[in-house]
Amino acid sequence: MFFLKRLLELPAFPLGPVLMLLATVATASNLGMTALLDDVIDGPHRSEENRARDQYRHPKETLLFFGLKPEMTVVEISPGAGWYTEIIAPVLRQKGKFIAAVPALSLETPDTFKRRDAAYKNMLISDPILYGSSSSITFDPAKPSVAPPGSADMVLTFRNVHNWAKAGTSDSMFTAFYEALKPGGILGVVEHRAKPGTSFQQQINSGYMTEAYVIATAQRAGFKLIATSEINRNPRDTADYPGGVWTLPPSLRGVSDKDKPQYLIIGESDRMTLKFYKH
Repeated sequence: MFFLKRLLELPAFPLGPVLMLLATVATASNLGMTALLDDVIDGPHRSEENRARDQYRHPKETLLFFGLKPEMTVVEISPGAGWYTEIIAPVLRQKGKFIAAVPALSLETPDTFKRRDAAYKNMLISDPILYGSSSSITFDPAKPSVAPPGSADMVLTFRNVHNWAKAGTSDSMFTAFYEALKPGGILGVVEHRAKPGTSFQQQINSGYMTEAYVIATAQRAGFKLIATSEINRNPRDTADYPGGVWTLPPSLRGVSDKDKPQYLIIGESDRMTLKFYKH
């Protein structure tokens, strides 16, 4: 950047070639990242069940939108069973660092979640060639710290905001993300999307959050919204089911065998995709 600044300060320096060069470098970088993501997404470590969800989750397009790079330190928040981890961590295995921020378990945690947590942590250490030096950190949801302050280039969270809103921890979580990021770091958020004007209680009940709620929460923590995307939009989703978002695949909660086909046609939920920046 210093070299470019000095060039631009020269009298009558032709700006066009410099911009063309920068565009060429950026294009080459994006092409390389696209190829890397293609290789990982098509890798044999992914199950057919997980591959089947690519059509709804658009992992390549989503991660390119957020600006994922192989040399980054990336924190994934509450990764669940690791659907996104098995894509992100291998991308970072050689030059970067992957950290999973996992909520602490309690005596009240259901056994199914305890088993999932154990399986996830075992996955991270089971294949050093695939996952590199990936690690996990446990945080207290009531007073979260998801990574050492100022250590991360990117924090990512997928379909978790509704859980924090219900628990009353959204503000503390977003503040923790802000503290974990370096200046200039990126927060990427994907979340089930409610219709504008949906009441907060209905958001809690349905699992669908409004973009306004998520953006306001991030801004209170200090973030600036820099881009939105419709990558994960699903116009078939009406977001008004009696059982909330869990009526749709993959949960299909409370759905009879007779009604399953109509929900399978809808597919997974309509989702916002938001990119924030730390000043």
